[in-house]
Amino acid sequence: MTDPIWTFLAISLVVIVTPGQDTALTIRNTLVGGRSGGVMTALGVASGQAVWALATAIGVVAVLVKSEPVFAAVKLAGAGYLIFLGAQSLHAALRPGRPGPGGAAAAGLSPAVAWRQGAVSNLGNPKMAVFFVSLLPQFVPPGGPAFAGLALLGAAFCAMTFVWLTGYALAVESAGGFLRRPAVRRTVAGLTGTVLIALGLRLAWADR
Repeated sequence: MTDPIWTFLAISLVVIVTPGQDTALTIRNTLVGGRSGGVMTALGVASGQAVWALATAIGVVAVLVKSEPVFAAVKLAGAGYLIFLGAQSLHAALRPGRPGPGGAAAAGLSPAVAWRQGAVSNLGNPKMAVFFVSLLPQFVPPGGPAFAGLALLGAAFCAMTFVWLTGYALAVESAGGFLRRPAVRRTVAGLTGTVLIALGLRLAWADR
């Protein structure tokens, strides 16, 4: 019989490697702020997930999921933030004389801002709350302390996310010479901006 922890890790891996708003934001911020921008975005995303995991462990997420007004408020705030970041990228891509988000310099995004954007983006996605509250409790060892079990599972998920998104950031940065060409940078900025806006609109109109 398969060990439940391996099942949990397999499900988590599928969720993590599926491209979504966290991936798009990591790529965008790597283009804007270089390697540190991408890595700090990944850390911010993982930090946001850690908050969701802790909130799940203490029971706050269950309350959030059951409260339609609160859930909707978080969802709309997160959607608006994604649309805002996407619009920034589109503006930079279309602005004459600018090669892409952040301009020619890769220092257009500080590590602190990159971390904040990653954290806010993840915290503004209430689907993470639904995911954690529906998945984590299934894999807590029976008879063990629920809080510790949920916290450990959440920590494992966060660590996997950080490693995966950091890999994305390093891959994008390794192609920096090609991606820093003005035409290419502008195109990629436009694409990531469009993707972020589309993801924001999808989040805003999603039921759950």
